[in-house]
Amino acid sequence: GSRIREGDCAVLKRGDVFKAVPVLRRRKIIFEKQWFYLDNAIGHIYGTTFEVTNGGNLQPKQEVEETATETKEAGTDNRNIVDDGKSQKLTHDDIKALKDKGIKGQEIVQQLIENSTTFRDKTEFAQDKYIKKKKKKYEAIITIVKPSTRILSTMYYAREPGKINHLRYDTLAQMLTLGNIRAGNKMIVMETCAGLVLGAVMERMGGYGSIIQMYPGGGPVRAATSCFGFPKPFFDNLHEFPLSKVHSLLSGTFSTETLPSDPEEYALVEEESNGLTDEKQASLQETEEEPTTEGAMEINQTEEQETVDINAEDVEFKENKEKENKENVREKQIKQWERRKKLMEAAALLREKNADGLIVASKFHPTPLLSLLEFVAPSRPFVVYCQYKEPLLECYTKLRERGGVINLKLSETWLRNYQVLPDRSHPKLTMSGGGGYLLSGTTVVLDKGKCDSNNLETLKTEEPSPKRCKVQDLHC
Repeated sequence: GSRIREGDCAVLKRGDVFKAVPVLRRRKIIFEKQWFYLDNAIGHIYGTTFEVTNGGNLQPKQEVEETATETKEAGTDNRNIVDDGKSQKLTHDDIKALKDKGIKGQEIVQQLIENSTTFRDKTEFAQDKYIKKKKKKYEAIITIVKPSTRILSTMYYAREPGKINHLRYDTLAQMLTLGNIRAGNKMIVMETCAGLVLGAVMERMGGYGSIIQMYPGGGPVRAATSCFGFPKPFFDNLHEFPLSKVHSLLSGTFSTETLPSDPEEYALVEEESNGLTDEKQASLQETEEEPTTEGAMEINQTEEQETVDINAEDVEFKENKEKENKENVREKQIKQWERRKKLMEAAALLREKNADGLIVASKFHPTPLLSLLEFVAPSRPFVVYCQYKEPLLECYTKLRERGGVINLKLSETWLRNYQVLPDRSHPKLTMSGGGGYLLSGTTVVLDKGKCDSNNLETLKTEEPSPKRCKVQDLHC
């Protein structure tokens, strides 16, 4: 297996609880009421289980074989046990004292068992349950695992489901299957799930093929995508395109901002910007999409500087600042040019209208997003996720009216977890209420000729259009 390296993104696991963290030295991490440092974990194989020792250090846990050969004393049933809170002789302070002495969790659990008045009356199952519960509380054991779609989707669904629009992991699996995600595809992904769906698609494609992420607002959100720890080449074929420009791209009026198209042209722009006053420069930088950068802050400093008595040092300081400002403007322009180039590339990819599939999982109403189907080649799958059924029903009817799709299917997967233990396998008490709904289908060539408005008018006068269409189709 691969080893834990500094700078990786790893997932901590304790029981059924997961947390994604960056692996950094001397960085205190708090997880499940435990604090520790990951320094000692670096170099170990992913999947190693560690124990938290004194001073928050992690030590690989030695596997201890359970010596449960001797028959335990157990009751036949739990009917005589009264939960009055007095069965445990050890007080909270006693346990704290044991912890402070540095006594291991295993021994604390043993002490708790010995000091419990009701333990031997419990049934064997109840005893196991008690031990398991106490171990979870007092044994500080943490497993470090490598992030994957399965782990991250489970983590997000448990920790912050709102961030991923309550997209349950089995529903995500269905999306990847229905969307036929595989290496070499050209996919369009529109999601507002913190980048989890995008990450899942990237993982499936394994760095082969291309992805165009459609995003609302100022830029794509990829918080979850960064947790996967993909290698750099995975991002080479990842493009992004703003949803706000889809309409203009389809109608043919799309053009990027009036920016110089080449860095060579920057020489001219730069000369002009040299003559700009401080205020103009400041406003230039404020119009940038990025939050106020160091440049803008430095300008403010220069303005303050002017109010101070100017002596020789200050003049020198000011000149340096001006130099930095010019460099900042230049950097900004190069960034702008790069952004424009990327936008043009994404637009060119979309214009080919030959994408191998469309995946939608967003907080927006799905119907307006169906215009994205125009970028998909015929005979390709598309999947739309929504937390609720109603928007997808509307979507379904709209697609039926529009045509150009077949095999439309609205589905919901049902999930039930089981506890599997000897003699006590049963469904878990808590079950997931709903994992959202999927609308899937396949694109076909949209025959625009037959559905001309004039045609429709003539059809309406003669007989209901659906029947008429069928008759016409027969003649072909």
